[in-house]
Formats: sequence, C-alpha cells, structure tokens
Amino acid sequence: MGKSKTMYVCSSCGGQTQKWAGQCPHCHEWNVLQETIVNKGAERYQPLSNAGGLIPIGAIETSEEARFSTHSNELDRVLGGGLVTGGVVLIGGDPGIGKSTLLLQAMSAMSENHKAIYVSGEESAQQIGLRAQRLDLKSEKLSLLSEIQLNTILTTLAREKPDVAVIDSIQTIYSEDIQPAPGSVSQVRECAAQLTRFAKANATALLLVGHVTKEGAIAGPRVLEHIVDTVLYFEGDTHSSFRLVRSIKNRFGAANELGVFAMTDRGLRGVANPSALFLSQQEKQVAGCCVMVTQEGSRPLLVELQALVDTSHSANSRRLTVGLEQNRLAMLLAVLHRHAGIAAFDQDVFVNAVGGVRINEPASDLPVLLAIVSSLRGHVVGGKTVAFGEVGLSGEVRAVQRGQDRLKEALKLGFNRAIIPTANAPKVIPKNMELIKVDHISQAIDAVFR
Repeated sequence: MGKSKTMYVCSSCGGQTQKWAGQCPHCHEWNVLQETIVNKGAERYQPLSNAGGLIPIGAIETSEEARFSTHSNELDRVLGGGLVTGGVVLIGGDPGIGKSTLLLQAMSAMSENHKAIYVSGEESAQQIGLRAQRLDLKSEKLSLLSEIQLNTILTTLAREKPDVAVIDSIQTIYSEDIQPAPGSVSQVRECAAQLTRFAKANATALLLVGHVTKEGAIAGPRVLEHIVDTVLYFEGDTHSSFRLVRSIKNRFGAANELGVFAMTDRGLRGVANPSALFLSQQEKQVAGCCVMVTQEGSRPLLVELQALVDTSHSANSRRLTVGLEQNRLAMLLAVLHRHAGIAAFDQDVFVNAVGGVRINEPASDLPVLLAIVSSLRGHVVGGKTVAFGEVGLSGEVRAVQRGQDRLKEALKLGFNRAIIPTANAPKVIPKNMELIKVDHISQAIDAVFR
C-alpha cells in the first residue's frame, strides 16, 4: 500500500485541495471542505474500455440499446422506455417517500424473467421480507444480500452475474481501501465509480439509492450525478398519497420526464390520468383560478393555478408562490401594471399550483396573470378554459414549445376554449374547441374579462 496523505475534499463538487479553507477554491461554496486520508500510491482507477489509440467514429459498430421493462408504466416512462443493459440509475428522495418500496416492487416483478439481486445496507433481511409480505409481492426468485462492504458486494455480483441489481443505499457502502467512514465524500465517489465500472463491464443494469440533503440535493459530491447514466428524483409531500418521480438526467432518453404514483396499502401504483390530480375538485368555478397545460418531458399535464389578491395591511406587500418561481411573479406583476394598466403594488398576491407540482417553464406566465386579474376583479375565467403562453417584458405573448400536444390533451379532458399565443395557432382548428389567439397581455385580458 502506498503512503497515506491528508487531503481536503469538497462535499459539493468533489474538488481536492491540500490545505483547509473556509471556501472551496473550485466551486466557491463555503464550509464544504472535509478532511480525508488517501493512499498516494494506490492505483484503483481504470478506464471502462481496454482499447487504446484513436478510433474513427465511422468505424465504431453501434446498435440500439437493449431495454427491459420494470413492469411499471410510470417508471418505464421516466426511464425512457425501461432499464438499459449496463446502465446505472441514481434515485434520490426524502426519507420515507417510497424509494425502497418502489424498487422492491420493480425488482420482484423483474425477477420473474430476469436474474435480480437486491443489496441492502440499511435494512435487515427480516425487515425487507416483512415489507415484501406486507405488499403481497411474488419475491421467491428475488435474491437478497445484506452487506455494506464493497469488495464483498462486487465479488457476489461477479459470481452471480445478475441482469439487474439494486444498491440501497450508496451512502452506506464502504471500501476498505479508503480510510474515511461510510457516507464521506471519498467513500461515496469511490464506491459509485467501482460499481459503475462493474455494471458497464458485465452488462448489469444497476440502480443506486441516494440520500438527499436538507436542500433536496443528493448527498455527497456532485460528481456522483456525473458518473451515472440516469438521475431520478422523488418529489411530493410525505403527508400526501401522491408521489412524483422526475428525470433530471438521462443518457438513454429524454430528460425532465415525469412519472406519477399513488401510495396505497399495496405499495406505489402508477396513476393513469395524472391531470386529474392537479385540477380542482370544486364543481362551482370561483374567481382566481385558471387552468394551464404544462409540458413535463413528452407528457402534457393540466394544472390548475390559483391566485389570491388581497389588500395589503403592511408597508411591504407580500409576494408568495407555491410551485412557481417567486421572482418571476414579481416580474409579471410589473408587466401587468406597465402594459395592462392594472396595479397591484398595494395588494398581497399569493399564487399556488394545485397538487404540489412544480412548474418551471415560462408557459405559466399567461395563466398566472389571468388568475391574478380574475381574483383582483372577482370575475371567473369561465367555461372549460385553458391557457398557456410566455409573457415578455414588453407585454407580448410569446409562443411555447409543443403547442399542438397541449391542445390535444386539453381537448381530450373536455376543455372547449383555449387562450394561446398567435404563433401557437394550429393550421387546422380542433373540433369542439374555441381558440382565442392573442399577441399581447392586454388582448388576453380583454378577451377573457370583457
């Protein structure tokens, strides 16, 4: 073994420095450097490919990546059609949100046709057996390994050669070649790299479970997300029965895909019509509500936006959003005042996206403004109306991507009126739907509240 030396590793970016400092010199984050001991002469890092020299790209033989289903339509959607042979998936989420439950269900289903191994470093074999019994899973062919030592895990996987394996979780695994305790930056990075190298070399689909920090990011160095092929995040309130699985990164499919699950007494079940979760259940329409069509990856979703505008009783008016970006709300209120003549500087404005979904795309600008004006004037938007469109600083309504798909989804769910940017107008108007094409925010307000 080589000579050991002390290094300081950043828990955010994984950068190394020889001296401790309050600020990381690589990513400039504060109080993120952790002391670790490394073996100077140890050579543990090897390339994934043994081929050396230059290879012309045209001479490389390529083929379609082989996939196999997880027997969960929503999980397959997020993964881009299923698990890829030799692909590595990282799944993160809050404690108790359902990561282990979903993977145990998927592994039990896949074990019927594929050799599967579930490696648990957090729970005993009895605990996992009780969970499988409680969920009524057919897990006779699913093998379980309760181990946290990396070399033992790799030896077992190399001997059994499974088609798919789960590591629950990566923060509990440790390598004897590294001095720091399990869960440290060096341990997480080293274990993830060796497991990934094994998966690529042996064509094993590998799923890693990762803990998250209080900020919601996966614990450990950011290079952990760079090592794997796919990164999935569990979202949703633990007090709600619905869970959202979002694809942040996917080398074998589209990113930003969304899967919707419902937590039941039999585990997680996919939701066939997720738009129904994000729409109000009120039979009577009220002021301050507007339905938008958001695009999550390749899936259009209908989400109801609620706005409440009330007279402010403090010197500084409040601007609060749930599920939307707060800074963008302040910008939209300024546009509303300047280009539509509607002032809200003395009003408290609250905007909420129903169902706990997070909307990050600018297509929500137009429905947010319509909901605010509806609450301010006390007028209902009316009818089965949807809206989408980006609003610029000059008040213009800009086109958004995949407008046709949004209209088809709204029509399928029974909506008969749509307020859309003129640039998103289809060549053939759908039957049983009224299209209101607008170029400016004032046109949209006049068309809805005339």
